[in-house]
Amino acid sequence: MTAATAPPPGDFVHPAVFYASEEEYLGLLVPFVLDGLELGHPVAASVPGARLRLLRDALGAAAAEVLLLDMEVEGRNPGRIIPGVLRRFADDHPERHVRIIGEPIWAGRTDVEYPACAQHEALINLAFAGRDVTIACPYDTAALDEHVLVDALATHPEVWETTRRYGSGDYAPDAVVGRHNRPVDAGPDAAELPVTATAGIGAARRFAVAEAERLGLPAGRTADLALVATELVTNSLRHTGAGCRLSLWRDGDHLVCAVGDGGRLTDPLAGRRPADRDREGGRGLLMVNHLADLVRTHTTPHGTTVYAFLRLNP
Repeated sequence: MTAATAPPPGDFVHPAVFYASEEEYLGLLVPFVLDGLELGHPVAASVPGARLRLLRDALGAAAAEVLLLDMEVEGRNPGRIIPGVLRRFADDHPERHVRIIGEPIWAGRTDVEYPACAQHEALINLAFAGRDVTIACPYDTAALDEHVLVDALATHPEVWETTRRYGSGDYAPDAVVGRHNRPVDAGPDAAELPVTATAGIGAARRFAVAEAERLGLPAGRTADLALVATELVTNSLRHTGAGCRLSLWRDGDHLVCAVGDGGRLTDPLAGRRPADRDREGGRGLLMVNHLADLVRTHTTPHGTTVYAFLRLNP
Protein backbone atom coordinates (compact mmCIF):
# COMPACT_ATOMS: atom_id res chain seq x y z
CA MET A 1 0.00 0.00 0.00
CA THR A 2 1.40 3.38 -1.01
CA ALA A 3 0.45 6.95 -0.19
CA ALA A 4 -1.79 6.99 -3.26
CA THR A 5 -3.82 4.05 -1.96
CA ALA A 6 -3.78 4.85 1.77
CA PRO A 7 -7.27 4.46 3.29
CA PRO A 8 -9.24 7.69 3.74
CA PRO A 9 -10.26 8.73 7.27
CA GLY A 10 -12.82 6.43 8.81
CA ASP A 11 -12.21 3.62 6.32
CA PHE A 12 -11.83 0.41 8.32
CA VAL A 13 -9.79 -2.22 6.46
CA HIS A 14 -9.68 -5.82 7.68
CA PRO A 15 -7.92 -8.26 5.34
CA ALA A 16 -7.07 -11.90 5.83
CA VAL A 17 -3.42 -12.22 4.78
CA PHE A 18 -2.83 -15.67 3.30
CA TYR A 19 0.76 -16.93 3.34
CA ALA A 20 2.33 -20.35 2.87
CA SER A 21 5.98 -19.73 3.82
CA GLU A 22 8.21 -17.40 5.79
CA GLU A 23 9.16 -15.66 2.56
CA GLU A 24 5.52 -14.96 1.73
CA TYR A 25 4.87 -13.84 5.31
CA LEU A 26 7.62 -11.25 5.17
CA GLY A 27 6.88 -10.28 1.58
CA LEU A 28 3.32 -9.34 2.54
CA LEU A 29 3.82 -7.82 5.97
CA VAL A 30 7.17 -6.00 5.91
CA PRO A 31 6.02 -3.60 3.15
CA PHE A 32 2.75 -3.10 5.03
CA VAL A 33 4.72 -2.01 8.10
CA LEU A 34 7.31 0.10 6.28
CA ASP A 35 4.74 1.86 4.09
CA GLY A 36 2.76 2.67 7.20
CA LEU A 37 5.75 4.15 8.97
CA GLU A 38 6.58 6.22 5.88
CA LEU A 39 3.04 7.61 5.92
CA GLY A 40 3.30 8.44 9.62
CA HIS A 41 0.88 5.74 10.69
CA PRO A 42 1.39 4.20 14.14
CA VAL A 43 2.05 0.48 13.61
CA ALA A 44 1.71 -2.50 15.97
CA ALA A 45 2.14 -6.23 15.41
CA SER A 46 0.86 -8.93 17.73
CA VAL A 47 1.80 -12.34 16.34
CA PRO A 48 2.97 -15.69 17.77
CA GLY A 49 6.47 -15.70 19.25
CA ALA A 50 8.34 -17.36 16.38
CA ARG A 51 6.71 -15.06 13.83
CA LEU A 52 7.41 -12.07 16.06
CA ARG A 53 11.14 -12.82 16.02
CA LEU A 54 11.05 -13.33 12.27
CA LEU A 55 9.29 -10.02 11.70
CA ARG A 56 11.54 -8.12 14.11
CA ASP A 57 14.68 -9.39 12.38
CA ALA A 58 13.33 -8.54 8.93
CA LEU A 59 12.38 -5.00 9.96
CA GLY A 60 15.87 -4.27 11.27
CA ALA A 61 16.20 -0.78 12.71
CA ALA A 62 12.55 -0.01 11.82
CA ALA A 63 11.42 -2.53 14.44
CA ALA A 64 12.14 0.08 17.11
CA GLU A 65 9.30 2.18 15.67
CA VAL A 66 6.74 -0.65 15.91
CA LEU A 67 4.91 -1.93 18.98
CA LEU A 68 5.73 -5.65 18.92
CA LEU A 69 3.67 -8.03 21.09
CA ASP A 70 3.63 -11.80 21.50
CA MET A 71 0.10 -12.95 20.63
CA GLU A 72 0.66 -16.22 22.47
CA VAL A 73 0.80 -14.12 25.65
CA GLU A 74 -1.42 -11.12 24.91
CA GLY A 75 -4.07 -13.11 23.07
CA ARG A 76 -3.98 -16.53 24.67
CA ASN A 77 -7.61 -15.77 25.55
CA PRO A 78 -9.06 -14.33 22.32
CA GLY A 79 -11.53 -12.32 24.42
CA ARG A 80 -8.65 -10.09 25.55
CA ILE A 81 -7.48 -9.09 22.09
CA ILE A 82 -10.00 -6.43 21.12
CA PRO A 83 -9.88 -4.47 24.40
CA GLY A 84 -6.29 -5.22 25.43
CA VAL A 85 -4.43 -5.11 22.12
CA LEU A 86 -6.42 -3.66 19.22
CA ARG A 87 -8.55 -1.02 20.92
CA ARG A 88 -5.76 -0.08 23.32
CA PHE A 89 -3.40 0.72 20.47
CA ALA A 90 -5.98 2.35 18.21
CA ASP A 91 -7.41 4.45 21.05
CA ASP A 92 -3.93 5.74 21.88
CA HIS A 93 -3.79 7.33 18.39
CA PRO A 94 -7.26 8.76 17.76
CA GLU A 95 -6.16 11.38 15.24
CA ARG A 96 -4.20 9.14 12.86
CA HIS A 97 -4.78 6.09 10.73
CA VAL A 98 -3.44 3.07 12.61
CA ARG A 99 -2.04 -0.16 11.19
CA ILE A 100 -2.08 -3.38 13.20
CA ILE A 101 -1.01 -6.90 12.38
CA GLY A 102 -2.92 -9.37 14.52
CA GLU A 103 -2.44 -13.14 14.19
CA PRO A 104 -4.77 -14.79 16.72
CA ILE A 105 -5.02 -18.16 14.96
CA TRP A 106 -2.02 -20.42 14.54
CA ALA A 107 -1.51 -24.17 14.15
CA GLY A 108 -1.02 -24.67 17.89
CA ARG A 109 -4.53 -23.49 18.79
CA THR A 110 -6.67 -26.27 20.28
CA ASP A 111 -10.15 -27.35 19.23
CA VAL A 112 -11.48 -25.90 22.49
CA GLU A 113 -9.86 -22.52 21.79
CA TYR A 114 -10.77 -22.27 18.13
CA PRO A 115 -14.47 -21.28 18.39
CA ALA A 116 -13.48 -18.27 20.50
CA CYS A 117 -10.78 -17.38 17.96
CA ALA A 118 -13.18 -17.49 15.01
CA GLN A 119 -15.78 -15.43 16.85
CA HIS A 120 -13.11 -12.90 17.77
CA GLU A 121 -12.15 -12.45 14.13
CA ALA A 122 -15.81 -11.92 13.21
CA LEU A 123 -16.40 -9.41 16.01
CA ILE A 124 -13.46 -7.22 15.00
CA ASN A 125 -15.68 -5.97 12.18
CA LEU A 126 -18.35 -4.82 14.61
CA ALA A 127 -15.87 -3.38 17.10
CA PHE A 128 -14.07 -1.23 14.51
CA ALA A 129 -16.82 -0.28 12.06
CA GLY A 130 -16.17 3.31 10.98
CA ARG A 131 -12.78 3.49 12.68
CA ASP A 132 -9.69 4.77 10.87
CA VAL A 133 -7.79 1.51 11.27
CA THR A 134 -6.31 -1.31 9.19
CA ILE A 135 -6.08 -4.68 10.95
CA ALA A 136 -4.28 -7.29 8.85
CA CYS A 137 -4.72 -10.88 10.05
CA PRO A 138 -2.19 -13.45 8.76
CA TYR A 139 -3.24 -17.05 8.09
CA ASP A 140 -0.73 -19.84 7.44
CA THR A 141 -2.38 -21.70 4.57
CA ALA A 142 0.24 -24.46 4.72
CA ALA A 143 -0.39 -25.32 8.39
CA LEU A 144 -4.02 -24.47 9.17
CA ASP A 145 -6.97 -26.77 8.49
CA GLU A 146 -9.26 -26.01 5.57
CA HIS A 147 -12.21 -25.10 7.79
CA VAL A 148 -10.10 -22.35 9.39
CA LEU A 149 -9.41 -20.80 5.99
CA VAL A 150 -13.10 -21.06 5.11
CA ASP A 151 -13.92 -19.14 8.29
CA ALA A 152 -11.23 -16.56 7.44
CA LEU A 153 -12.99 -15.82 4.15
CA ALA A 154 -16.22 -15.29 6.09
CA THR A 155 -14.73 -13.04 8.78
CA HIS A 156 -12.66 -10.77 6.50
CA PRO A 157 -14.14 -8.60 3.77
CA GLU A 158 -10.97 -8.83 1.71
CA VAL A 159 -7.99 -11.13 1.18
CA TRP A 160 -4.34 -10.33 0.51
CA GLU A 161 -2.12 -12.89 -1.19
CA THR A 162 1.36 -12.56 -2.64
CA THR A 163 0.08 -12.01 -6.18
CA ARG A 164 -3.31 -10.34 -5.70
CA ARG A 165 -5.78 -8.64 -3.42
CA TYR A 166 -9.50 -9.26 -3.75
CA GLY A 167 -12.81 -8.98 -1.96
CA SER A 168 -14.14 -12.06 -0.23
CA GLY A 169 -17.36 -13.27 -1.80
CA ASP A 170 -17.95 -15.40 1.30
CA TYR A 171 -17.91 -12.53 3.82
CA ALA A 172 -20.52 -13.33 6.50
CA PRO A 173 -19.17 -12.58 10.01
CA ASP A 174 -22.51 -13.00 11.77
CA ALA A 175 -22.76 -16.53 10.41
CA VAL A 176 -19.38 -17.37 11.95
CA VAL A 177 -20.43 -16.01 15.34
CA GLY A 178 -23.54 -18.19 15.16
CA ARG A 179 -21.73 -21.27 13.86
CA HIS A 180 -19.30 -21.23 16.80
CA ASN A 181 -21.92 -20.47 19.44
CA ARG A 182 -21.41 -23.88 21.02
CA PRO A 183 -21.77 -25.26 24.54
CA VAL A 184 -18.87 -26.85 26.40
CA ASP A 185 -19.62 -30.30 27.80
CA ALA A 186 -19.29 -30.53 31.57
CA GLY A 187 -16.80 -33.06 32.87
CA PRO A 188 -17.83 -36.13 34.88
CA ASP A 189 -16.33 -34.54 38.00
CA ALA A 190 -18.43 -31.37 37.68
CA ALA A 191 -19.70 -29.87 40.94
CA GLU A 192 -22.65 -27.47 40.84
CA LEU A 193 -24.00 -24.83 43.20
CA PRO A 194 -27.32 -23.03 42.61
CA VAL A 195 -27.21 -19.34 43.51
CA THR A 196 -30.64 -17.75 43.87
CA ALA A 197 -29.87 -14.27 45.26
CA THR A 198 -27.04 -11.85 45.94
CA ALA A 199 -26.89 -13.16 49.50
CA GLY A 200 -25.41 -16.34 48.03
CA ILE A 201 -22.43 -14.69 46.32
CA GLY A 202 -20.14 -15.25 49.30
CA ALA A 203 -21.06 -18.93 49.37
CA ALA A 204 -20.38 -19.14 45.64
CA ARG A 205 -16.94 -17.67 46.15
CA ARG A 206 -16.11 -20.15 48.92
CA PHE A 207 -17.45 -23.02 46.80
CA ALA A 208 -15.19 -22.00 43.91
CA VAL A 209 -12.12 -21.83 46.17
CA ALA A 210 -12.86 -25.28 47.62
CA GLU A 211 -13.29 -26.76 44.14
CA ALA A 212 -10.06 -25.13 43.01
CA GLU A 213 -8.21 -27.05 45.71
CA ARG A 214 -9.97 -30.30 44.81
CA LEU A 215 -9.22 -29.93 41.11
CA GLY A 216 -5.58 -28.95 41.58
CA LEU A 217 -5.51 -25.29 40.60
CA PRO A 218 -2.19 -23.75 41.72
CA ALA A 219 -2.56 -21.70 44.89
CA GLY A 220 -1.30 -18.62 43.09
CA ARG A 221 -4.33 -18.68 40.78
CA THR A 222 -7.00 -19.33 43.38
CA ALA A 223 -7.59 -15.61 43.88
CA ASP A 224 -8.10 -15.24 40.11
CA LEU A 225 -10.67 -18.02 40.11
CA ALA A 226 -12.47 -16.52 43.11
CA LEU A 227 -12.77 -13.21 41.25
CA VAL A 228 -13.91 -14.91 38.05
CA ALA A 229 -16.62 -16.89 39.84
CA THR A 230 -17.75 -13.84 41.82
CA GLU A 231 -17.96 -11.62 38.73
CA LEU A 232 -19.81 -14.20 36.65
CA VAL A 233 -22.35 -14.93 39.38
CA THR A 234 -22.83 -11.25 40.19
CA ASN A 235 -23.24 -10.37 36.51
CA SER A 236 -25.80 -13.13 36.05
CA LEU A 237 -27.88 -12.09 39.06
CA ARG A 238 -27.73 -8.42 38.10
CA HIS A 239 -28.83 -8.86 34.51
CA THR A 240 -31.38 -11.67 34.83
CA GLY A 241 -32.96 -10.94 38.21
CA ALA A 242 -33.15 -14.68 38.73
CA GLY A 243 -30.92 -17.48 39.93
CA CYS A 244 -27.95 -19.05 38.20
CA ARG A 245 -25.85 -22.20 38.37
CA LEU A 246 -22.16 -22.16 39.21
CA SER A 247 -20.30 -25.26 38.01
CA LEU A 248 -16.63 -26.26 38.12
CA TRP A 249 -14.84 -29.21 36.58
CA ARG A 250 -11.56 -30.30 35.06
CA ASP A 251 -11.13 -30.28 31.27
CA GLY A 252 -7.71 -31.66 30.36
CA ASP A 253 -5.14 -29.20 31.67
CA HIS A 254 -7.74 -26.56 32.56
CA LEU A 255 -10.18 -25.90 35.35
CA VAL A 256 -13.50 -24.70 33.93
CA CYS A 257 -15.70 -22.29 35.85
CA ALA A 258 -19.13 -21.99 34.24
CA VAL A 259 -22.13 -19.87 35.17
CA GLY A 260 -25.45 -20.50 33.43
CA ASP A 261 -28.77 -18.71 33.73
CA GLY A 262 -32.05 -18.17 31.90
CA GLY A 263 -31.08 -14.85 30.35
CA ARG A 264 -30.07 -14.10 26.78
CA LEU A 265 -26.85 -12.26 26.00
CA THR A 266 -27.72 -9.76 23.26
CA ASP A 267 -24.49 -7.74 23.14
CA PRO A 268 -21.85 -9.69 21.19
CA LEU A 269 -19.13 -7.26 22.36
CA ALA A 270 -19.88 -7.68 26.06
CA GLY A 271 -16.55 -7.97 27.87
CA ARG A 272 -14.61 -6.84 24.79
CA ARG A 273 -14.77 -3.07 25.22
CA PRO A 274 -12.20 -1.15 27.26
CA ALA A 275 -13.57 0.11 30.57
CA ASP A 276 -15.40 3.43 30.32
CA ARG A 277 -14.41 5.61 33.25
CA ASP A 278 -17.59 7.67 32.87
CA ARG A 279 -19.90 4.67 33.07
CA GLU A 280 -20.74 2.49 36.03
CA GLY A 281 -20.66 -1.24 35.52
CA GLY A 282 -19.63 -3.08 32.38
CA ARG A 283 -16.36 -4.28 33.87
CA GLY A 284 -17.31 -7.76 35.08
CA LEU A 285 -16.91 -9.71 31.84
CA LEU A 286 -13.94 -7.53 30.90
CA MET A 287 -12.23 -8.62 34.12
CA VAL A 288 -13.10 -12.26 33.46
CA ASN A 289 -11.52 -12.02 30.00
CA HIS A 290 -8.42 -10.47 31.57
CA LEU A 291 -8.02 -13.16 34.24
CA ALA A 292 -9.00 -16.32 32.36
CA ASP A 293 -6.87 -18.20 29.84
CA LEU A 294 -9.93 -18.77 27.64
CA VAL A 295 -13.54 -17.62 27.73
CA ARG A 296 -16.33 -19.27 25.74
CA THR A 297 -19.98 -18.21 25.69
CA HIS A 298 -23.03 -20.17 24.62
CA THR A 299 -26.30 -18.28 24.35
CA THR A 300 -29.77 -19.33 23.18
CA PRO A 301 -33.24 -17.75 23.46
CA HIS A 302 -33.64 -19.75 26.66
CA GLY A 303 -30.37 -19.11 28.50
CA THR A 304 -26.70 -18.20 28.51
CA THR A 305 -23.65 -19.93 29.91
CA VAL A 306 -20.21 -18.35 30.21
CA TYR A 307 -17.25 -20.73 30.54
CA ALA A 308 -13.94 -19.44 31.95
CA PHE A 309 -10.90 -21.72 31.60
CA LEU A 310 -7.87 -21.41 33.88
CA ARG A 311 -4.76 -23.48 33.23
CA LEU A 312 -3.91 -25.98 35.93
CA ASN A 313 -0.24 -25.92 34.95
CA PRO A 314 0.49 -22.34 33.84
